[in-house]
Amino acid sequence: MKKQRYAGFWIRFLASLLDTIFLALPVAIIIYFLSDGNWFDFSQYQQNIMMAMSGNTHALDKQPHTSLQWELLFEVSTLLVTLLFWKKWRGATPGKKFVHIKIVDAKTYLDINNIQAITRSFGYIVSTLAFLVGFLMVAFRKDKRGLHDLLAGTVVVYEEEETD
Repeated sequence: MKKQRYAGFWIRFLASLLDTIFLALPVAIIIYFLSDGNWFDFSQYQQNIMMAMSGNTHALDKQPHTSLQWELLFEVSTLLVTLLFWKKWRGATPGKKFVHIKIVDAKTYLDINNIQAITRSFGYIVSTLAFLVGFLMVAFRKDKRGLHDLLAGTVVVYEEEETD
């Protein structure tokens, strides 16, 4: 078996940024329009930004109204779309595919199963709630695994190049 190259913090960060643009943002736009603008008060966001740009220290005193129902729909939709990509592209999302990395089982380096995919997705919540330490772990571990990887038994590796 060929030795796997683990994907480090910055390449994973770039993949995540690309996924935000190409995966989460389109889902967010669809949900916003489905909610008929009731998901969040966009005008309050605009007002806060204008106040902040003018140096007003009270720019964040009033937070926009957010609908928990639409927020939940967004989170579940993003999760489902992510899981679909992981299944179709064998452990990759558009961002991961673009930078040639994928998620695999940490012991066998084979495709992840549905339980690992779901565990890893919920592990993102744990990694985030732990003051992002779950993500920062990637930068300091030899195997480049974050808390969500440890919980799910996964690791992110570079895709092997096809050789004839």
